[in-house]
Amino acid sequence: MYGKGLRTLSIATVAMIAASLALVFFYAPLDADQGFIQKIFYLHVPLATVALVGFVVGGIYAIQHLRTGDSRYDMRSYVAIHMSVIFGVGVLLTGSIWAKASWGHWWVWDEPTLVSFLIVFLLYATYYPFRYAIEDRDRQARYASVFAITAGAFVPLNFVAVRLAQSLVHPRVFATADGGLPGQMWLTFLASLAAMALLWVTLVKFEMTAKNASAQLSRLRRALDREGSGAGSGNARIAPGVATRPD
Repeated sequence: MYGKGLRTLSIATVAMIAASLALVFFYAPLDADQGFIQKIFYLHVPLATVALVGFVVGGIYAIQHLRTGDSRYDMRSYVAIHMSVIFGVGVLLTGSIWAKASWGHWWVWDEPTLVSFLIVFLLYATYYPFRYAIEDRDRQARYASVFAITAGAFVPLNFVAVRLAQSLVHPRVFATADGGLPGQMWLTFLASLAAMALLWVTLVKFEMTAKNASAQLSRLRRALDREGSGAGSGNARIAPGVATRPD
């Protein structure tokens, strides 16, 4: 079910990433102040945007899980958060490279945009030990959903708080002296954002497909084990004399 359309989606993602990279390096003009290093903006900001949206999506799936009790929503919430954490690592790495090139430091602790994203990232990094510290599967899923909802509500509140705060030294590429990005930069940014969004969706779909296939395989193995255990009573469907290997 989850693997349906995955090949088409993967091809579209690769094509969109290639198109966005072509726009970044051959179409978008150089920034007057930062020069070539500003082009990392087309990777850094889309990664951050998609990661934050992904955290919120994980919270929405968690709400659905608590409302319905359907374990599929718990899996979707987990995968959405998992993929967004991976994207978050990319955000911190590209942000550090951009900071070093622009400010001469790998990190600036008094810059609210950087620190706020780090706080969100560290918050979601605790999702895994919190989840797997609970052995019971049902309680684990419920507690993880409550965490995902609470953390997901924190993400937009944190973003609004940072935007209302006074800007310090973080480069504001959306706010220029002319009132915004030039048209060529806007087009390149939107293409890069679409590419990162497609990449996130593709990776999420791929992981859910893998988890679904693994679950089906586990059910099949358990069914075979039950058939094998009943062979001695004459109720097994496996022919006598055929040895079965337990997994």
